[in-house]
Amino acid sequence: MSVGILTRRGGSGYSGVQATGGTVTEYTSFDDITYRVHTFTSSSSFVVSKGGVVEYLVVAGGGGGGAWTSTRAGGGGGAGGLLEGTTSVSATSYTITVGGGGAAATAGTNSEALSVTAIGGGRGASANIAAGGTGGSGGGGAAGGTNSANLGGAGTAGQGNDGANCVTASGFSGAGGGGSGAGGVGNINTGGDAGDGGAGTDSDISGTSTYYAGGGAGGKGDTRAAGNGGIGGGGNSGSSGTANTGGGGGGGKSAAGGVSGGAGGGSGIVIVRYRIG
Repeated sequence: MSVGILTRRGGSGYSGVQATGGTVTEYTSFDDITYRVHTFTSSSSFVVSKGGVVEYLVVAGGGGGGAWTSTRAGGGGGAGGLLEGTTSVSATSYTITVGGGGAAATAGTNSEALSVTAIGGGRGASANIAAGGTGGSGGGGAAGGTNSANLGGAGTAGQGNDGANCVTASGFSGAGGGGSGAGGVGNINTGGDAGDGGAGTDSDISGTSTYYAGGGAGGKGDTRAAGNGGIGGGGNSGSSGTANTGGGGGGGKSAAGGVSGGAGGGSGIVIVRYRIG
């Protein structure tokens, strides 16, 4: 799902917008339309001196992976919610809030821009404790016997997907389910191996096709395969989500010499662009 509404529109008109804020770049598209892009990787202001129509991408912080408990692994963190579209701006200053990634077993925080709010990713479930958290995308379920910790968390419609449940039958109980991403659902643990995180969504709003909001992988046991984070910044088993992608953190895993808590989610991002030529 790529941002390209103004690119496809074509024609000779200009958006008319004049603004400052964030890191400013410019590029020319394949059909010779020139855009100015404002990229916000931390909270700031978008100051408009002349209004018009802009496109936006708003991604919240990813959820942290669930913690390992005893012999059971945590679920992967859900990706931060992702929203994209067009809106009109006026000559005023707009507050841009870039959500932070959640710490272990903690939800990510919301990103807000231009009256749009993307919801932070759900935390991964911690083994034997609680189900995956709700959020932009839901956190994955943990290996926790026959209790609610097995369940993935709910995602937010239009922003992400529900987290994967965790299989708990004999031989499967050591690994966690994957957190979901904006473009795909996380995988359940299979044959004792950790579930992969769900895929994120690609956007070309910056001028380069880039994936955002991938889900974190579930945690793994000592002798089983680790999970892979979803494309778009999702963390592998026990690894953090990538900064400024909204990727979920990987679930806590067992390792030779010790065990790990869940890994943190990646921070979010806000990008605004408009036509200048």
